[in-house]
Amino acid sequence: MPQQQSRGRTSHPLPTARLLRGAALTASLAFLPLATACSGGEDDAAASSKSSKISAAPAAGVVAPAKVEVIASLTGCKPKIRIEAEELRQGLCHTEKVDYLITTFPEEKYKQIWLDSAAIYGGKYLVGTRWIVSAKEPKMLEQFRTKIGGTIQQLQGMGPTAGPSSS
Repeated sequence: MPQQQSRGRTSHPLPTARLLRGAALTASLAFLPLATACSGGEDDAAASSKSSKISAAPAAGVVAPAKVEVIASLTGCKPKIRIEAEELRQGLCHTEKVDYLITTFPEEKYKQIWLDSAAIYGGKYLVGTRWIVSAKEPKMLEQFRTKIGGTIQQLQGMGPTAGPSSS
């Protein structure tokens, strides 16, 4: 009769192997911002949903870090943090020209979930790596794009449309 094999993990990695894996992970994370900065936001086009129209990022390839305060300073404001959660951070910028929101995400998947949810309402958004800027005046997004990079996405609204009243 054959013996059953143990389902549990019986061997543990050596401390040296664990240290090497940790060092490799740390090194790869250190180089991640450099690789991301060189992309010019082109990966965002591939991640967008079918319902969005995308414009190209600036030729300079500028990409802002995914931090509300840094993006805000690049656009010329000091943000008021509205949401501080595990899935996102959101800051409100109020200027003489326009009010706008800067939303950052710890992972791309949260950004994509946010965009998928916003698609119901439609509108234009400036989208970068782990961040989104939305403005009351969508024409301002082009000016922000020249400063912080990203792509402008036009999301198609899918909600109810106003029709003639039957009463």
